[in-house]
Order: sequence, then C-alpha cells, then structure tokens
Amino acid sequence: MDRVFFSVGAVSALLAVALGAFAAHGLKARLGAELLATFEVGVRYHMFHALGLMAVAWAFGRWPGAPALAAGFLFIAGTVLFSGSLYALALGGPRWLGPVTPLGGAAFLAGWACLAWAALRG
Repeated sequence: MDRVFFSVGAVSALLAVALGAFAAHGLKARLGAELLATFEVGVRYHMFHALGLMAVAWAFGRWPGAPALAAGFLFIAGTVLFSGSLYALALGGPRWLGPVTPLGGAAFLAGWACLAWAALRG
C-alpha cells in the first residue's frame, strides 16, 4: 500500500500543479477575484494533501496498519470532496456542492488524526 499511496500522491501533486497553472493562465481573465481565490484554495489544499499522502506512504511502510491505511484513504476522499467541490463551485457548478466542502475538510482532519495515531501506536 505504501507504493500505491506514494504513486497516488505524486499524481495528485502533478494535478495540483496543472490546475494551479490552469487557474493562473487560463482562468485569470475569465473568473472574478473571489472565484479565482476559491479555485486557488482548492489547489493549495490539493497540494498539501498530495504531499500528505506521500507522508502516509512513508508512515505505512514504517508503521503498517489500519490507522495509516485510513489516513491515506481519508486524504484521497478529502481531496476529492474539498478541492473538487471548490473547483466545481469556482467554475459555475451547482450550489448544492457548497455543503460538500466541509465534509472534505472533515476528512482531511480525520486523516491527520489517523496519521498521528499511526505514529503514536507504531
């Protein structure tokens, strides 16, 4: 699982960089400042958690078990829910996505708690 999480983290980081470049060059003239800022928050948290997923890969290799495994899946879910909903909202997606964003944030928080637990019990 450590190689899977590291690979997914690396691809996720690649996507974060690509989406950040897309925002800076392709959306700057099309979105207002507030929507562009929303998109950029999504990119920032996307990148943080791509790197976090690589940390999970390292942790899983060192302290394998359910907490590290849960942390990896929670970071993936958080990225999809949090960053994905912000991307969609900034690009004109349906407003019902607004309440999805905090669910992604909760997944991020739970993922960090699981990663801490993996280290403490390891």
